[in-house]
Amino acid sequence: MKTIKFLISILMIVLMATGLGAQSSFLEDYKLKWKNAMEYTLEFGQVMPEDYYGFTPTKIEMTYGEQLKHVAGNMVWLCSSYLQGTKTTIDPLKSGNSKREILAVLESSFLYANKTVAALTESDLNETVDFFAGKMTRRRILFLLTDHVTHHRGQLVVYLRMKNIEPPSYRGW
Repeated sequence: MKTIKFLISILMIVLMATGLGAQSSFLEDYKLKWKNAMEYTLEFGQVMPEDYYGFTPTKIEMTYGEQLKHVAGNMVWLCSSYLQGTKTTIDPLKSGNSKREILAVLESSFLYANKTVAALTESDLNETVDFFAGKMTRRRILFLLTDHVTHHRGQLVVYLRMKNIEPPSYRGW
């Protein structure tokens, strides 16, 4: 009887340890989500022909190319200002306006953001920063980073549809 109790105890410990080991952290989940967001957003840059990079649905909206540069600039700003990103020379607003140049700076900005996020620890996420909208945790800045990319990618869907171009298939994982 003692042997059975002992074996059951060992089995429970192994199962609990395996279950705990299988849990992923917020940062692990975020890194995967961010990688997918990067790949998905870069597809939006690829699918629009260069001739339409200057297209805007109205005079008050940014062009397709400006939207992509804006996304890149926001990533660099949030990462360098609030997420402990290393000093960078990436400046999307000073990059060229060709499709090739915009895609290059967009990819560089995503890779810079990847590097910044990879350097964060779970405890870093709980630290607060003085954001212009008030104090925020770095975790909330990560949410803002993702939301901003998603917001502008949604606008790009409309631009593509107006030019009768099918946007990349949605994936939100």
